[in-house]
Amino acid sequence: MNNLIRYDIELFFKINRQWHNSFLDWLLPLLRNQYFWSPLYLFTLVFILLNFKKKGLVWIAFFLITFALTDMVSSSLIKPWVERLRPCADPYLADSVRQVVGCGGPYSFTSSHATNHFGMAMFAFKTLLFIPLSWRWVLFAWAFAISYAQVYVGVHFPLDIACGGLLGCTIGMGTAWVFHKNAGLPTLA
Repeated sequence: MNNLIRYDIELFFKINRQWHNSFLDWLLPLLRNQYFWSPLYLFTLVFILLNFKKKGLVWIAFFLITFALTDMVSSSLIKPWVERLRPCADPYLADSVRQVVGCGGPYSFTSSHATNHFGMAMFAFKTLLFIPLSWRWVLFAWAFAISYAQVYVGVHFPLDIACGGLLGCTIGMGTAWVFHKNAGLPTLA
């Protein structure tokens, strides 16, 4: 376990302190900001509702349930239980962290950004079957970019992101399964 933590910290510092430039210093804080993505979320919800009516309303409800579950499990259950300090809040590391944004709450594991976005990406991937498969994979690139930004700006370790992504995908698969089984809606096509 100590080796895993050591490698995690080493990779964190490579991303945070070595693999940076002024363009990414501008772009990545935007990517991790919820307001930056608000127009996309709003467009998606309106598009689904207008094109799929009642089916769309059920899909939106499940999408929001996915978000609520991922956020609750990551933020309210795991973070307070594990109590891993953020890199920017760790007294042994904080002075070495290149902090691009504010630190946030004290705990880091699992990343709620990663859990939420990978959960929503997996739910959408498994349910928006009218979108070609090659385009649905873009959802995971979107979730990865937001998650990578968390490490880049100094608020999460890579392991927080990896475990948050796995947790989010698991929850997203679960809500997609319930959507298909219990909502009686095999697809939004």
